[in-house]
Amino acid sequence: MATTHFIVHDKADTVGVIVAENGVTKGETLTGWVMEGDSTIKVRAADDIPLGHKVALKPLKKGSTVLKYGHDIGKTVADIGEGGHVHTQNLKTKRW
Repeated sequence: MATTHFIVHDKADTVGVIVAENGVTKGETLTGWVMEGDSTIKVRAADDIPLGHKVALKPLKKGSTVLKYGHDIGKTVADIGEGGHVHTQNLKTKRW
């Protein structure tokens, strides 16, 4: 069985959560498990991404809504390429 680097809960999600114990390295081809439908997807890491952080599953333009677990978790404050690290430097809540 292939290594699972990240998990996606909902098919509509735009990010996955890194579950690889040591995180992932820029340039690494990542395998993600999509829980809804029990399928896998591949993404090339555009950045080093630590365990528990998010990876962009597609390019996200500044101002895009980010979906995780099928829910809106905020908006991007910068463009993020596919495979990019999504975290506090480029994702903010919509509440403020």
